[in-house]
Amino acid sequence: MPMAPKLLGLFLVLAVAVGVTADECEGDRQDMIRECKKYETFPADPKIPPSEACCAVWQKASIPCLCSKVTKEKEKIWCMEKVVYVAKYCNRPFQPRYKCGSYTVPPLSQ
Repeated sequence: MPMAPKLLGLFLVLAVAVGVTADECEGDRQDMIRECKKYETFPADPKIPPSEACCAVWQKASIPCLCSKVTKEKEKIWCMEKVVYVAKYCNRPFQPRYKCGSYTVPPLSQ
């Protein structure tokens, strides 16, 4: 088999894989907005326990993918302290010093 069709096939497989990953992250982002926004936006207080639906989103979401999309503009809307609180409440806590956007999760209190 000539090399060109093999390369084209590999390219198509990679394109589909990248497309699926991007779509998955976008779906997680939309789910997070729909189910969790009211628990994770400013003001920083009060911190309200999230709904079961919000926690269900946290359990399935690709957090590294979502964090890679957090910009300074989004950090003006989403209170990262509340995001950390909700993640912990939903049994999917961030590790200390984890970077989400420009926010670094603080170390554990001594």
